[in-house]
Amino acid sequence: MIIEKRHRLDMVCYKGMVRASFTLCIKDRKPVFTREDIVQNFTGIFEKCIRKYSCFNWIYLFMPDHFHFILEGKNLDANLWKATVLFKQKTGYWFSKNTPCIQWQKDFFDYVHRKESDLKEHVSYILDNPVRKEIVKNRQDYCYKGSVDLDLDCIVDAG
Repeated sequence: MIIEKRHRLDMVCYKGMVRASFTLCIKDRKPVFTREDIVQNFTGIFEKCIRKYSCFNWIYLFMPDHFHFILEGKNLDANLWKATVLFKQKTGYWFSKNTPCIQWQKDFFDYVHRKESDLKEHVSYILDNPVRKEIVKNRQDYCYKGSVDLDLDCIVDAG
């Protein structure tokens, strides 16, 4: 019998007015987020999931084989973990119906922000990801990024 490993942090770490960075990876690093229609569809699903669990989105960025985002709880009822799991469930179902050879890697990577400076560092890290991977020369040139709650220009200038 195989026992699946529990997520590394206790669920209480994701509840309330906390902020965290997340990275969700595609299994076997298959490129899927290379088409505008898929990214737009997943962005719409993402917005519904974070709204359901009272999350504020600082930034999101779709790389070809993974997805970065930063969420923050809007109130004491917010739940960043549940919003992320719901997004993976809904988009996993979409994969099964539209691209059955693509699926999410189990679990996800995250970092719960402990201080205000973590936000700027993580926004910069996310925005520079396409530059580090040599997809674009300047972070402003990458098209699959944004925020559900903020003006993208403010995010790019802040990073």
